[in-house]
Amino acid sequence: MPQQTAQDTRQSTQEDRIESEARRFTGYRRLFSLPGARAFTVGNLLARLPIGMFSVSAVVMIAGSRGSYALAGAVTATGLAATALAGPWLARLVDRHGQARVALPATVVAVLGSLALLLCVRYDAPDWTLFAAYAGTAATPNIGGLSRARWAHLLRDEPDAQHTANAFEQAADELCFMLGPVLASFLTGTFFPEAGTLVGAVLLLAGMALFTAQRATEPPPQARSKGRSPLRSPGIPALLACFTATGAVFGSMEVVTIAYADAQGHRAAAGVVLALQAAGSCAAGLAYGALKPTGLRLVRCLAGMAVLMTLPWLAAGLTGSLVALAGALLVAGMATAPTMVTAMTLVQRRTPADRLNEGMSLMVTGLLTGIACGSATGGWATEHLTPTVAYAVPVTSAVLALGVATLARVGAVRPAVPAA
Repeated sequence: MPQQTAQDTRQSTQEDRIESEARRFTGYRRLFSLPGARAFTVGNLLARLPIGMFSVSAVVMIAGSRGSYALAGAVTATGLAATALAGPWLARLVDRHGQARVALPATVVAVLGSLALLLCVRYDAPDWTLFAAYAGTAATPNIGGLSRARWAHLLRDEPDAQHTANAFEQAADELCFMLGPVLASFLTGTFFPEAGTLVGAVLLLAGMALFTAQRATEPPPQARSKGRSPLRSPGIPALLACFTATGAVFGSMEVVTIAYADAQGHRAAAGVVLALQAAGSCAAGLAYGALKPTGLRLVRCLAGMAVLMTLPWLAAGLTGSLVALAGALLVAGMATAPTMVTAMTLVQRRTPADRLNEGMSLMVTGLLTGIACGSATGGWATEHLTPTVAYAVPVTSAVLALGVATLARVGAVRPAVPAA
């Protein structure tokens, strides 16, 4: 008996040691130690990369064939508006019926829309067919939202790990929006104008097929909700306004930077300069995810973004140097990811569990709306004022987001108490 007791004690001690060692897997090691996490992440990244490719590919393809950037811009704007309208409805279906049953068929529809656009351009179809075809791409699921929902399901009792997962997803967003346009430009310039759209469609379908095949990590579908809409949840309308204003920062910064580089005679360098902003955000997002989320305040993040967004304005106005502007954008971009991570965590905490995808999709809709408004405002400012003065638009948008969060008292992301 004493020998058996000693053996049991040693076994118990060994199990405690293993459990203690497992707890040491924190941060990103913890995320990817979960069964199935690596597989669905690979699929997610493959499917997400084309999101940064399609717009550039469509503009190059349409403008090259029809000789009109106005037509190309109108077609892509139509697709953006259709996505904003269809996104929440599609996300509601995902919540009710599951990711695999909804997201994969929706992706097939979106891919067919991209291929239809390609054929319409290739065979010189009437202009209205371009709008109809590109509107079909609105069926593209909110891929980042699907991935965040999986992390929220897998890490429902680990709020610290959820914070890290949200930071990783934001960094992945920035990486894909940084690499997507570069890849699209390379494909359309090296091979043929339709190459970017074609490769993007293949990557989207292959990535989503791999992602939805990981059924073990898929959140269970929820019964038809009889509860309130996410828009009626406390704090969600204010967060939606913050996302819209933040989108205006992104949209205006892109247009103004392109105009500024063009005025300097270096329009081709605009993509590299904007990529540095995304790189700064990506790096800051990964670093932010490694920190413990002890009372993260959205107001503080927005205040930091409002301050750092003045750097490009100052660099453009005081130096007139594109190199100085690039450095300023790199630093300014570091405010983006922490702000988005904190805001999205608040959305997850305040959205009913059975409508999580719908809640996150609403925020993406707000973000897209803000990007469209910011692009239009930034474009007007560069044309009627100067590109340098137009850098006041993203600063104003960031201050507006800060004002909304402050007046609405959006609050802080505090560590949740794990379920018993």
